[in-house]
Order: sequence, then C-alpha cells, then structure tokens
Amino acid sequence: MTDLTLVARLLKVVEHDVVPLTRAGVEQGNKLFGAAILRREDRSLVVAATNAETANPLWHGEVHAIKLFHELPPAGRPDPGDCLFLATHEPCSLCLSALAWSGFADAAYLFSHADSADAFAIPHDIAILKAVYAVPDPDREAPAPGRDLYNRSSRFLSTADLAAAVAASQDPEAIATVARLRATYDALSATYQQSKGAAGIPLP
Repeated sequence: MTDLTLVARLLKVVEHDVVPLTRAGVEQGNKLFGAAILRREDRSLVVAATNAETANPLWHGEVHAIKLFHELPPAGRPDPGDCLFLATHEPCSLCLSALAWSGFADAAYLFSHADSADAFAIPHDIAILKAVYAVPDPDREAPAPGRDLYNRSSRFLSTADLAAAVAASQDPEAIATVARLRATYDALSATYQQSKGAAGIPLP
C-alpha cells in the first residue's frame, strides 16, 4: 500500500473510531481486536466494531464488523466490493474466511500475527493456522517453498500491512501515529491480560 493519504485515513479511523469501542470492549473482558468498513469511493466510515467474544466466541472484531454491516438497511448499505476493510490486527483464519465469503476483496491491518502473539500475548492466530492448515510461521521459521501462513494475495482477498507501508514511507507524521497507536494498544493489552480468562472465552 503506497497511497499515504489512504494510509493516514485508515490510521485515523483506528484511532478515533475503533479504539474507543475497543477500550469499552476490553473493559468487559473482550480481546483488543477491532475493525472498520469504509466506502472505497470517498473513504467514509460505514461501520466500526470491536471484538465481542463475551457475547459470542465467533464475534471477532472483523466478523462482528461484518455482522453489523449486514444489519444496516439494504437501501443504504454499499456493496462489499465497493468497500475497504480495515482490521487493527492481521485477520485470523476465521476472519480471513469471513472476509472472503462476504465479498470484501481488500483488507488492511496495522498489527501482524507476530505482533498478536509476541506483543499482545494472544498466540492463537498462528497456532490455529499452523495446526489446522499445516503452514509454517514465516516470522519464526523458513517457510516451505511457496507456502506462507496464508496467501496474502488471491482471487478472493488481498491484505496490506499498514505498519510496513508507514515504515517504508519514512513519513514522520505517519510514523508518529503508528507509535502512538502501538502505545495505546500496549495499554489495552495490559488491561486485557489482567482479566484474561475470566470472561469464559474459549481461547483467551
């Protein structure tokens, strides 16, 4: 992703639309994963959501956003193909499948699977991808020829790493925003870790 104007917009949505929802969700025992759906044409926000696993273990941030999207009146709801999907964290196997099945062809994320495992102490994304799909972790071991945790570009879905795009851009404002968001999510993670497991989520 090389459009810095778009990157800046997505980071703004995370900071101002997703984080407040996530902060409230974490206080209720949910994980810190959130998502948003934007119109591709004007980049306006359609839906923002956060993890709601205390209500249903399938309501990951991305799946919850898709649920809320389809609860909008059909007359005012854009086609998924005309939308950009934004995830705070790289989608897990459940969420990748949900995006593909729902017709969202483009998804950007801020924190990687490795961040989820290492910085936020939630290793299930990598563990399930490896155990169920038998793929290696490219951040920790040499991948088998042609294999990754998942195909980041396919006819169903393409994903883009916002943090990598910001690092490559060397844009001071974007770098500062990512640093600020990382500090915010570090704090949210600390709150979640204090009550981890108490909410009865199957994979805390």
